[in-house]
Amino acid sequence: MIIHEGYEDLNLVTPVVTLGIFDGVHRGHKSLLEKLVHRARNEKVDSVVITFDPHPRLVLHQKHKDLSFLSTFKEKVNLLREAGIDHLIVIEFNRTFSDLEACVFVNKILHEKINAKHLIVGYDHHFGKKGEGNFEMIKKCAESLNILVEQVRGLLLDGKIVSSTTIRESLLAGGLDEANSLLGYNYSMSGIIVGGKKIGRSIGFPTANIKPDSEFKLIPADGVYAVMVKVENAELPGMLSIGKNPTVEKGPGTRTIEVHILNFDKDIYGQAITIIFIKRLRDEQKFDNMEQLALQMSRDKEETLRLLI
Repeated sequence: MIIHEGYEDLNLVTPVVTLGIFDGVHRGHKSLLEKLVHRARNEKVDSVVITFDPHPRLVLHQKHKDLSFLSTFKEKVNLLREAGIDHLIVIEFNRTFSDLEACVFVNKILHEKINAKHLIVGYDHHFGKKGEGNFEMIKKCAESLNILVEQVRGLLLDGKIVSSTTIRESLLAGGLDEANSLLGYNYSMSGIIVGGKKIGRSIGFPTANIKPDSEFKLIPADGVYAVMVKVENAELPGMLSIGKNPTVEKGPGTRTIEVHILNFDKDIYGQAITIIFIKRLRDEQKFDNMEQLALQMSRDKEETLRLLI
């Protein structure tokens, strides 16, 4: 996959094109991308995906603290690369670009810069100023430019259309199984290991505190999870806790992300780590004392070993 920063000097020859945010690159996105690649191969031209950076919501919404996404830009690029597309065009999204009307985008960018002859859009896709560019408008704008516009249906699973919104809601509600099913892979997050209070070590379960790579990466619901941990070029089983440590903290506490890597006790502060969420074990609980917490963590370890080993 060739990555292009912007759309100048591309020299593409009548490619098949799609565009979107592709947050999470889930099974619905993959269904669309499969059609894109298939059409391009049949027409013996290149497949092109257009996406935007930063995420439009970061530009258009003032309350950034309320925003969270399934994938960082780096994760999204890696997932798109796995889809087998030929070219990824990354367009900088800013206020000026957001004011571009849909038909102007079709004419000035898709037609003149990218030389698109076949455009594939999702079932609910909108683009252009204030999202005015729905399928009918896009099709009408493209007809005079000899661009074929095709709309694909949303992918249905268990009666639900697969969408990034549904997956985000599932993760925030503790529905990891559903989220992983809709994604088509196990949800993950990456970060750096930072110093903690070392309370886990005192009860036989040393943990690594994780600072996510992106402040906008969605953190799943509080609770305990069976996870696979990528660290030091190894992939190891672990149990991860997300929450405010109510057994330890007397006050409201600060939300933390801590992982106990099974059969691993090295100093890895400052190193990169990736967590792959396999199964949600339970809600976060407050125990009367540290002994009860240690007993429950032993049970969590047994369940994690049963699931992952």
